[in-house]
Amino acid sequence: MLAVVKIAGQQFKVQKDQTLYVPQISGNAGDKVEFSDVLMVDGENGLLVGASVKSIVKAEILDHVQGDKVIAFKMKRRKGFRKKTGHRTHFTKIKINEIA
Repeated sequence: MLAVVKIAGQQFKVQKDQTLYVPQISGNAGDKVEFSDVLMVDGENGLLVGASVKSIVKAEILDHVQGDKVIAFKMKRRKGFRKKTGHRTHFTKIKINEIA
């Protein structure tokens, strides 16, 4: 069974027992979460899209992690201006338990 679900403003293609990294969502490790904004389901009943989808994706939060460091370097030549900033994006690692 395959589903397309909207999590934190982004769309993800998910299957049962899949682990994936999504933008940070609230909750602690071990918490169960449900995503009701399912856009498409491909299962035993065929392909369901749009308003006819009544499924819920159930998942478990495994961990909160940070992504790789992203560097933003600005420079104006011959002016002596250099600015180096960076950040690490926060992600949540989740495991899809059920698509119901």
